[in-house]
Amino acid sequence: MNGTLIDQSRYQIIKTLDCRDVDMRKRLRPAAFMEITQEAAYLASQEMGFGYSDLIATHKAWVLARMTILFEDMPLWRESVTLTTWHKGLAGPFHLRDFRLCDSEGRERVKATSSWVILDTEERSLVRNSELEGLVPEHRTCRQHVIEAPAERVIMPRGAQPTLAAEHTVAFSDTDFIGHTNNVRYVIWAMDCLSYEELMQRPVRSLSINFNHETRAGERVALHLYREADCCYVEGKVEERQAFCAKITF
Repeated sequence: MNGTLIDQSRYQIIKTLDCRDVDMRKRLRPAAFMEITQEAAYLASQEMGFGYSDLIATHKAWVLARMTILFEDMPLWRESVTLTTWHKGLAGPFHLRDFRLCDSEGRERVKATSSWVILDTEERSLVRNSELEGLVPEHRTCRQHVIEAPAERVIMPRGAQPTLAAEHTVAFSDTDFIGHTNNVRYVIWAMDCLSYEELMQRPVRSLSINFNHETRAGERVALHLYREADCCYVEGKVEERQAFCAKITF
């Protein structure tokens, strides 16, 4: 996947959706959108001088903490889509990044906002923004909003009694080059807690997910499901520690 800067702060990639990106309805899968945005964020930050190569020299790395995605009209197999992304600045402890996916005619099909933190890869602890002053130059920041509110905090509703839907042991194919479970895998686990028939009949309209603690190879993640009328929640826990919580709306 290749991309290009379209100005000082915005980065763009053009991609034709292939068979790995779509479901049986030939529509873009939520996890595939996550994969595209993850790579775009990596390429954009790398191009602008605050990417993986710039941080890893001091044992630091970007980590996705929260994401909210609105699927307005799922693109189809073999469609050419354009994804544009930019860093929006800070909001509390988070670095914000937006994504807009449009079709070949410029119509907005999917939009997302995300919140990122920086991890010390040796200590496995978060790095304070006060230690990173000047990391993202002002001219590399775009204040435009695709979604104005930052990605939401996702928690199980008060009084919810989720049921155990599945268990998953983190395997080699789940992990990334930082040594923990790749963010996309949590979305796949959450979606797989729902039945094939339900997902075929009820298209996903939005997805919000929080990544609260990393999981690593060999850990066993219990996946708990709670349903409401038009949405469901999936929580992944390692013993009593919450790894992630997702809200899927239909």
